[in-house]
Amino acid sequence: MSNALAIAGVTAVIKDLLDSGLIDHAITDTLGAGVTVTTQAPDTVSLDSQVAPQLNLFLHQVTPNTAWRNAALPSRDAGGNRISNPPLALDLHYLLTAYGRADLQAEVLLGYALQLLHENPVLSRDAIRRALNPAVVSGAILPTVYKSLRGADLAEQVELLKITPAALGTEEMSRLWSALQAHYRPTAAFQVSVVLIESRKAARSAPPVLSRGGTDPVSQRERGVLAFSGLTPPLPTLEAVIPANQQPVAVPGGEVTLEGHHLDGVDRQVTLNLAAFQISRRVPISKGGPNAATFTVPNDLPVGLYRVELSVQRLDESHPRSSNQLPLALAPQPVLPPFSATRNGNTVTLVLDVAPPIRPGQTVTLILGEREVAAEPITVQASRLTFKVLDAPAAGSSLLTRLRVDGFESPIVDRTATPPAFLDRRIVLP
Repeated sequence: MSNALAIAGVTAVIKDLLDSGLIDHAITDTLGAGVTVTTQAPDTVSLDSQVAPQLNLFLHQVTPNTAWRNAALPSRDAGGNRISNPPLALDLHYLLTAYGRADLQAEVLLGYALQLLHENPVLSRDAIRRALNPAVVSGAILPTVYKSLRGADLAEQVELLKITPAALGTEEMSRLWSALQAHYRPTAAFQVSVVLIESRKAARSAPPVLSRGGTDPVSQRERGVLAFSGLTPPLPTLEAVIPANQQPVAVPGGEVTLEGHHLDGVDRQVTLNLAAFQISRRVPISKGGPNAATFTVPNDLPVGLYRVELSVQRLDESHPRSSNQLPLALAPQPVLPPFSATRNGNTVTLVLDVAPPIRPGQTVTLILGEREVAAEPITVQASRLTFKVLDAPAAGSSLLTRLRVDGFESPIVDRTATPPAFLDRRIVLP
């Protein structure tokens, strides 16, 4: 595939085709003057000081190629990992304009140019290599941009470049030249297809399939695809993630129950993935059956929104299976009473232990009643934070306390009580 230099490479190849072709046809003898081939915008072409006839190639539009635009898709799996590098497929649309000072010069010049494009509807790989990496010209005298085009890899892309005439109506041509704010000259439009630009980023590639299903011990043949009746797939499937005590979020050291079907088997493990910190932790199942599985959240995982999936191996299978993924929010937990609480006038300084440890870059606030207090900045992972409450309430004030980390708040409501009530998590100010 080509790279990002391919668009400029196509323009350079066509310019070289026109330049070399006009020389081969002895256009100088026909016009009685030398010809210049340029790749400028029409509004920058000078008409007042023009002496020699000029042929200008202008790329006015780039559109996606409809045949290639969905190739190699999808490019990412459900976890957001790159699994392929789909090509960026483009069609290039050009305007070919002829300028002349004398009578019929523009018409003659445009006629020869269109003949060259008609005789070369497909740009061969050798022609592309000669244009972008000329052997007869010393690399030292080439402009810097032309030196860079040698690495465009345009000749190595899987599709050849094809030149196709395009018809622009009077109204479309009028609007185009009005937008260019240039004086109209004899012009022909054509399209070059297709330019394939591919990324060089690393991707994950799965190995090929050796067999469909297990091998029959008698016939030594693959069992193939198994068909099952019913609406419930015979695969481990998660339907709900339920933290303990009917809370909407999990806390460090707390239990979480996974509900679903076909969750029984051996070597059952839960994988917790947190994209923000590139964490993937496997946790064993502590208890459960075919429709439920319970595990305990580790104490050292940071606060965040995790993706939970279950891996289980059935007794009649030789490899484990992974379930679908469901979200699980892990909230912080303040350790009360605070480690220390001191008052200096109207300022109260609270030193509080928190779980799990806070990592640099996480936003932490302590909510006392209805008031939010930001934590003092940290530079390393910390389990003890300092909060300074300015204009603090009077000594002896008892305030409900919540801890918020990256938008996730510690539970404050006892949802097992009827009616629901606040948990006894308060700080008494000194």
